[in-house]
Amino acid sequence: MKKIVLGVFAMLCFETMAQNTYLKTSSNAESISLTPEGAAFLAKMPLHCINNEYPNKPNHTLEKPEEVVLSPKQLHPSFYGCLDWHSSVHGHWMLVRLLKLYPNMPDTEQIKKVLDESFKSENLQAEADYFTNYKLAKGFERTYGWAWLLKLDEELQTWDNPLAKRWHAQLQPLTKVIVQRWKDYLPKQTYPNRTGVHPNTAFGMVFALDWARATGNKEFEALLVQRSKDYYLKNTNTPANLEPDGTDFLSPSLEIADLMRRILPKATFVQWFNQFITPEGLKNLMQPPFVSDRNDYSIVHLDGLSLSRAWCMKGIAKEFPNTDPRKKMLQKQAVSLLNKTLPQIASGNYGGEHWLASFAVYALSVD
Repeated sequence: MKKIVLGVFAMLCFETMAQNTYLKTSSNAESISLTPEGAAFLAKMPLHCINNEYPNKPNHTLEKPEEVVLSPKQLHPSFYGCLDWHSSVHGHWMLVRLLKLYPNMPDTEQIKKVLDESFKSENLQAEADYFTNYKLAKGFERTYGWAWLLKLDEELQTWDNPLAKRWHAQLQPLTKVIVQRWKDYLPKQTYPNRTGVHPNTAFGMVFALDWARATGNKEFEALLVQRSKDYYLKNTNTPANLEPDGTDFLSPSLEIADLMRRILPKATFVQWFNQFITPEGLKNLMQPPFVSDRNDYSIVHLDGLSLSRAWCMKGIAKEFPNTDPRKKMLQKQAVSLLNKTLPQIASGNYGGEHWLASFAVYALSVD
């Protein structure tokens, strides 16, 4: 009953977006931002699932018979809720982000309590130990979950707040393990994954690069920059006209462009982009994905695709000169995708509600 009520309440709330209760759209329709009321509403979504152990998709590879009886919370005492590990991690990132930007939300004290429990030293040490104690966990959450863990760490590291500083310090055992996993893996990854789901290499490297620059980790940054060039610098005519696949929540072509805009000087990036995505491919990417069944946990990924396309378009548009018509086209389409998709993220179905709000907050955070 609680879940159904939340879903109905969510749909009613988001219907009011047309009156700008939860969102602010610029007069020229080229930017969109979250209001304090919108932040308070979105915060309810991860709060609803972070402590929900079931349903759960653990993605744990069993090594011994006795592991069959381990519960998700025993395996992951910090990040066991929200269906799977990575969704829990980016749900935590979202709460930190909203708490940082909107410290006077009605649920502020509850958010702090939830985060304080998750960020206990012993819980995070157990999370770190999972990656080292289980031989077959070396590739666990590679690289999507790794990326979101670094985004969470970056959010805490860049917040000048006593509570955030404590949480950040307690997260370090896990952060160090994840960074080392990246450093071990990238030199061995001969080919990038160009999928539209979790293993997408470009998406993971975007967040990893953001983290490396925010923390001043020059060695890791240099590795990421070099591998980005190895994978994508000579790419031309990417098949954007074939997107999306049926369960995509990331655009393979736009994620690559979102990474390369961080790697290349503006003028060089525009030249690269001109060769990378054809006009026909870009036109195809402007079309909003059709979501036929939001009760299907995989098909609802396509709502996430609209949100991730929006953040990529916003970022890519910044690199174009004002005289380039693609600049405004991308900016306006990003706003259109957000306006079309935000009312759907609280559809009353757990398949979307356990993660889509995080995508929405990130999309709205990209300047």
